[in-house]
Amino acid sequence: MQQTDLVPARFRDGAARMAQALARTDKIIVAGHVAPDGDAVGSLAAAGHVLRAMGKEFFLYARPDVPQYLRFLPFPGVVRTTLEHPPFTPQAALLLDCGEASRLGEELAERLPSLESLNIDHHLGGSGMGSKANWVEPEAAATAQLMAYVTHMAGLPLAGDVATCLALGIITDTGGFCHGNTDSDVLALAAHLAANGCDISLLRHKLENDWSLGRMRLWGELMSRIRLEYGGSVAFCPVFLKDMQVFQALREDLEGFAEQMRRLRGVSVAVFLREDAPGLCKFSLRSYGATDVRAVAALLGGGGHRNAAGGTLHMGMEEAQTTLLAAVSDVLGGLCPPKNSTQKTDNACAEANLQGYSSARRSASTADSLKFSK
Repeated sequence: MQQTDLVPARFRDGAARMAQALARTDKIIVAGHVAPDGDAVGSLAAAGHVLRAMGKEFFLYARPDVPQYLRFLPFPGVVRTTLEHPPFTPQAALLLDCGEASRLGEELAERLPSLESLNIDHHLGGSGMGSKANWVEPEAAATAQLMAYVTHMAGLPLAGDVATCLALGIITDTGGFCHGNTDSDVLALAAHLAANGCDISLLRHKLENDWSLGRMRLWGELMSRIRLEYGGSVAFCPVFLKDMQVFQALREDLEGFAEQMRRLRGVSVAVFLREDAPGLCKFSLRSYGATDVRAVAALLGGGGHRNAAGGTLHMGMEEAQTTLLAAVSDVLGGLCPPKNSTQKTDNACAEANLQGYSSARRSASTADSLKFSK
């Protein structure tokens, strides 16, 4: 196979440029975003294998750690959770699946200005952080897809452990090849990985059939808590700190729940709100096709992709619920205010929440960035 055969024309220049930059770089920290998901972890592990094959000094770094459900991956070394006492003095950082320094975590973000940085990402709206080389491709389904093309352009085989790590990232960010970002290029790459040592069936088994009893019971509780808003077009579900304690569950046990909410008949948007601490909430939004939930997230200071987005709200759960559903209504257009809510909110509080939301809307960078296809 020729070096460019597997890499679509639209990605060749970027992949070649990043491969050349890696060849000129050494003593590297390899990192993704905080609370890494499958794409970040798969890309991280694959990059480590690539750097080892290139004879580079490197170490893998993840904050707060690699989630338990992803630790079966064949990592090329120990994943460090701190930058204290590194095995060598880092000179560079390879940043994966993360377009903003704030998403790297405070420890690495503080050191970044002193390091050469190479950035590979696929998030729309990310400004990019690569001081030495920067490749942001929102058209890619996953950062692991881009990492695969960099590997191929570097003349290294997409086989064995590398293939497994890359496939994990692609599977998780395409929803098991079910999301709208699953195009012919993704399937061609997956076929190549499967033909060269990646057991897709075994990988899916390890990803999906390793639940704790606490996770199963937590999901049962949350399923019963889902309610429909806006005439059934929006599914909403909150999860509180006490839920995690009652079911002895981890945050990673919530991975994939928002996607399940989208399975409800007639639902266009799934809205999942998680309480991380008093006065601090995280939200996840899921949709299908042209329904652009990233526009909702952007309105509230978050980001992501058209059909999968999220962000942080520095407020209590009740206020966050009001603010979030108001933002969904504003962006979708033509939707009525939520009715028959199972959580009561007095008029004064609701008015204050909406005023806060209006302030956030006015502070959005441009109206054009929030355009939405109905």
